[in-house]
Amino acid sequence: MKRMVEPVIVIPGITATYLKDEYPVDNEYLWKVIKKDYKRITLHPNNPKYEAIEPARVVHDQIYEVAYKELIEELRHNLKESDDKEVPVYPFGYDWRMPLEDAEDKLDQFIDEVIERTLLTRHYYNEEEYKEKPKVNLIGHSMGGLIIAGYIQKRGATKVNKVVTLATPFRGSYEAALKITTGYADLGTATSKSSEREAARMTPSLYYLLPDFDNAIESDHEEPVSLFNTDSWQPSVLETIEKFITTKGLPTRTPKEDAGKLFSKLLGDAQSHRDRINKFKLTDAGLDKSRWMAVVGVDSKTRINLHITKMNGAVYFDLQRDDRKNEWGNGDQENQKLTGDGTVPFKGALPTFLSKENLICITPGDYGYWEIQDRALSKVAGFHGILPNMNMLHRLIVRFLKDKEDPKGSTWGRRAPGIEDWKYPLKGELREKTD
Repeated sequence: MKRMVEPVIVIPGITATYLKDEYPVDNEYLWKVIKKDYKRITLHPNNPKYEAIEPARVVHDQIYEVAYKELIEELRHNLKESDDKEVPVYPFGYDWRMPLEDAEDKLDQFIDEVIERTLLTRHYYNEEEYKEKPKVNLIGHSMGGLIIAGYIQKRGATKVNKVVTLATPFRGSYEAALKITTGYADLGTATSKSSEREAARMTPSLYYLLPDFDNAIESDHEEPVSLFNTDSWQPSVLETIEKFITTKGLPTRTPKEDAGKLFSKLLGDAQSHRDRINKFKLTDAGLDKSRWMAVVGVDSKTRINLHITKMNGAVYFDLQRDDRKNEWGNGDQENQKLTGDGTVPFKGALPTFLSKENLICITPGDYGYWEIQDRALSKVAGFHGILPNMNMLHRLIVRFLKDKEDPKGSTWGRRAPGIEDWKYPLKGELREKTD
């Protein structure tokens, strides 16, 4: 008898989980699709596990339905063998403000819960193979893919069968740097106002998304520049943190020194996590490339560079340059890499533990002609944030998880620039679509 598909857990990206304050008896939502209360969700400088405005108890709630409802419903419908043999598909909400290690710990606990719940269903309980080696499949969008990678790097894959990552910034995105610097960015939600810089600079997870691939930063000086170094940032960032400590923190005689320590810790913790991901090897976790499908969004105008300069000894980000490009249709293979999904540049989406020949690229043109609403949302909110809604992508994920071929050619993809021997992790042929 064919083994059933393991239960699935869907992990969303940054800002894509509702946040609510449980301190009021009548719980109050502070962050959802149509509400963004930046002041109330800003973290405390003395202990960034808690909010700056106390008393409060802000916790995570459901994930964004606009970006993930279609994906979850399609998986629930198409993975099941019959109506009485449902494959559970669980959304995993988490507090996206916190360091990613926190989400990894909670994901580990949630995986155990999902396995225990799955074994209470008769069709899984009666399957001896699943009872002996219960596992789950993980699907991560954007920062959700980083959480999966960090979780598996630290704990191995003994409880994981297959992984799907969608538009994950394994090597970072310039939009994180812009959000911290200006308060404006394209991170999959509505563009924010400059008044939100304070909240961004006090959000630990945002630093985990900084770009670190080769030549990610251009500068006027010869030595390599890393955004994980405090000296690479313009003075206003540290000044804002110092002011925040003075106005919202506990009394201190050394606010400038405290700000420097806090900023250094935020960057240092993020760099440590990135170092773990960059050194990660699938074989160390008991996985191989056939069990990890990495989907990369391309063919959207995306920031592909950031130039920093010095004025009077201080660092400044040059945001006047036209560093948003889309050269996907360019015949030159090197120039083709100057693209992305609107938020994550192609180079920032490349995992170190997979080769470019293993990637599957998709474009906004892969939405069906009938997906009018999703096409419109992509233009408004960006391809990156709405990418999980794509119907073809749903079929591709189902095919991967069920280990099926596709004789009708209803799934397709594109190889990364410069790759001749395409080795995608799917059974049978994958129709290659060209523009």
